[in-house]
Amino acid sequence: MKLALLAVLLAACTGDVDPKWQLDHDRIVAVRATPPHIPSGATSQLDLLLAMKGAGTSSAVPDRAIVVSPMLLADALTGNTVTAPSQDRLAEVRTELGLAATDPVPLQLGIASGTLTAVKTVYLGDSADNPALVNVTFDGTQPADGDILTVPAGTDVHMSVDASDATMIINWLSSCGTMHDFDLHNAYIHVQPGDPQSGELVLTVRDLVGGVSWEIWPIAATPTPTP
Repeated sequence: MKLALLAVLLAACTGDVDPKWQLDHDRIVAVRATPPHIPSGATSQLDLLLAMKGAGTSSAVPDRAIVVSPMLLADALTGNTVTAPSQDRLAEVRTELGLAATDPVPLQLGIASGTLTAVKTVYLGDSADNPALVNVTFDGTQPADGDILTVPAGTDVHMSVDASDATMIINWLSSCGTMHDFDLHNAYIHVQPGDPQSGELVLTVRDLVGGVSWEIWPIAATPTPTP
């Protein structure tokens, strides 16, 4: 199984023609480790955000996960749970990898859901949480969980999150309308008559050390009033 998953990871095709912000195609949008950094003896749980064409998004656990490197820590993964080994073992691996005594050890994982694959790194030997989604606004207001977001057709509707474009990786993804500035903390959406008129809006925020958080909202266009 490990050899088969590695082969899929290495052979994964990147020939998508959809725009990067287009949510309505088969993809693993993000893989999350909760938490992404764990000290010796602690555990982290893996899950992922999955998008399927015509079926929307869903949170799920990976079908398969393997340790890609370092193989010295292959036993740190059981199913979808990562357990950080003892400080003595981590010290040995740091020496093997040429890391400093206080550096976290990166555990690289291969993740699969069906035929979709991704790579995720969990850090062992220190502590850190996934980033918080702070002050998310849509059309000037803060949407609550479960809110259906509405977009007046033919109008630029702006959205934002308190996150640095320089130190965070921000993606706004949509299966409704057309996204603009999708990889900036300030973005906007515009729905033309030929665009999909409903779907989902997803926000993912990643830090530079393995953390990721996401939020999902249903979204729909409202018709332009007839004069």
